[in-house]
Amino acid sequence: MAHEDGQIYWYSPDPRAILPLDGLHVSRSLMRLIRSNEYEVRFNTAFPEVILACAASGPGREETWISDEIVEAYIWLHELGFAHSVETWREGELVGGLYGVGLRGLFAGESMFSRRVNASKVALYYLVERLRQRHFSLLDTQFLTPHLERLGAIEISKQRYLALLYEAMAIDARFD
Repeated sequence: MAHEDGQIYWYSPDPRAILPLDGLHVSRSLMRLIRSNEYEVRFNTAFPEVILACAASGPGREETWISDEIVEAYIWLHELGFAHSVETWREGELVGGLYGVGLRGLFAGESMFSRRVNASKVALYYLVERLRQRHFSLLDTQFLTPHLERLGAIEISKQRYLALLYEAMAIDARFD
């Protein structure tokens, strides 16, 4: 994560937050929205736009950890096939999404944004579905926020996280 001083720091929180792939909480209203097909969901078609939207300031988030250097590094990881985006579109406009890094059976979710109500939640739903279909075992969210907790994220000890990470690295899963 980038700090105000411009330096990039490595974080390994303890406890660590994950979203169990069988534990996503989908409300009835969110499921109705998903089934309505109001949003179109795409994968990896607008990665730079997604990360820039995640980096943009907004109400309640005037500062971001996503510096220009972070953006550049993740776009490079995307070009190499490691970083991925899930995008929510409405009438040809990008209205929500998320990005992260997929490595073997691990997907490390980095950030999400929403320009319309529940657009990022729709992207998360489709991310979890894709990870399950492709036999991923671990969705790392690093930190537990109230928003992620409502969606089913939990905190686990660093020791438990490292055991799950070890198992995930033994899985030959591919995001695409």
